[in-house]
This record gives sequence, structure tokens and C-alpha cells, in this order.
Amino acid sequence: MKSRGFTLVEVLVALLVMAIMAAMAWRGIDALVRSREIAQAGLAQTARLQTVLAQWEVDLRALQDSHSAVPPLAFDGGNLVLTRQATAGLQVVVWSLRESSLWRWESPAVRTLQDLEDQRQRGLQQLAQRNPALRALDGVAGWQFYCYWGNAWSNCQSTGNAEGPQKPANPTPAGLRIAMQFADGSGLSGTLTRELEITVR
Repeated sequence: MKSRGFTLVEVLVALLVMAIMAAMAWRGIDALVRSREIAQAGLAQTARLQTVLAQWEVDLRALQDSHSAVPPLAFDGGNLVLTRQATAGLQVVVWSLRESSLWRWESPAVRTLQDLEDQRQRGLQQLAQRNPALRALDGVAGWQFYCYWGNAWSNCQSTGNAEGPQKPANPTPAGLRIAMQFADGSGLSGTLTRELEITVR
């Protein structure tokens, strides 16, 4: 009895089936790799956010009143300017939201009020130049700050009214609340709210 071999059609069909299975397997592996990359990017972004929040708390807990025209804390909608205590004097720290990124600049320690004001202006100028070294976190669509005045929260830029808390002459709140919105595709989602009690030295 003669042994029967495979016909050309059968070989071609088998090759076609194996090619389809290989393509499906490759797509599955590619999807797994992409999922892993997305997960790693999300973890890295979350770790970066935690670092930023930790630095924020360090800055706010070291607020120092210079008893000058430069307040310990000021927010103009786009920039949060802080005066903090340092080992060799006072520092100006500026947090800024520009082009969907958070930026942070800090001055060297200074000892005179004029230097303090000069460093404040220098910080705003440095951030306007978009130095990549000052970028702290990407993917931030917006932020709002609320200050705790008169036993209630209100927008830090508001002046108060008859129905709400009045902004005092020395506008250093007892607490600060930040609400940060994240951009789509940033690896973070929704709005993050964080509150911190403020003690000015």
C-alpha cells in the first residue's frame, strides 16, 4: 500500500492557518506590552504626583512672615508665591501652572527685604522662560486654591462679601485647599483635593 503525502493545497492551507495563529499571538503579545507600558507610565506619574505633593507640604509648613510688602503666601490664579524659612535666611518659592504643567522655582536664601522682593520678580521671570529643569509635573489641566478665613473656605482670590467670609487685611489663611484637575491621557484622572493647615512663623 502506497503512503499518501500532503497535497500542495493542504500545505498551503496549513501554512495559512499557522500564519493566522502567529498573527493573533503577536497581537496578543503586543497588547500585553502596551498595557504594561501604560501601567508603568501611570505608576511613574502617580509617584511623581506624590513627590510634588510632599514638596508642596514642605513649602507650606515652612512659611515665614517677613513683615514686609511680600506676603508669606499669595495666589494670583496662575502663580502661588510663598516665602519660606531656610537655614541661611528666607527663600521665595513660586509654583506656577503653565501649558498643562506644574512648575516650581526656589530662590537662594536672602536676608534683606529688597532681596526678597527682587527674588520674587526673578522667580516669575524664570518661570516665564519655561526652563525644563523647573517642570515638576505634566498633565495638569487646571487648579483652584481655597483659603480658610473666618471659619469658612473661600476662593483665595475673592475679597469676601456680606454673606461669606471676609478676607483679612493680612491675607494669610489658616488653611489651604488645592483642587487639581488632570488632563486626559496624563496617566491620572479626575480631580485631586488636598487640604493643609498653615502655621506662619
